Amino acid sequence: QLQLVESGGGLVQPGGSLRLSCAVSGFTFGWSGIGWFRQAPGKEREGVSCISSSGRSPNYANSVKGRFTISRDNAKNTVNLQMNGLKPEDTAVYYCAARITGCPPWLDPGAFGSWGQGTQVTVSS
Repeated sequence: QLQLVESGGGLVQPGGSLRLSCAVSGFTFGWSGIGWFRQAPGKEREGVSCISSSGRSPNYANSVKGRFTISRDNAKNTVNLQMNGLKPEDTAVYYCAARITGCPPWLDPGAFGSWGQGTQVTVSS
């Protein structure tokens, strides 16, 4: 059974950093695209980043480019999201999701079939 578990969320001041992790089990992790998404209260879920099985050329939402970095460790079946320069507008529940056929051309939540339960990130002074 496919399972994704996020960790690493919390409360941080503006300008601070957090590192989210997504632990994946239950399928051939190395062949899949893993994405990070977020959903703020009252807003639709939006894509943040996605990394393919090779780890090359990940894509990012414009709002996080230059601040967030996605990486994966296929030996440990984990994907990390390093978030620097956090802003209050980054506050949301962050989810990781898996797509067997790799990352789609754009960060469409509907293209991902398996999801974790989410982890809360709050950026506030």
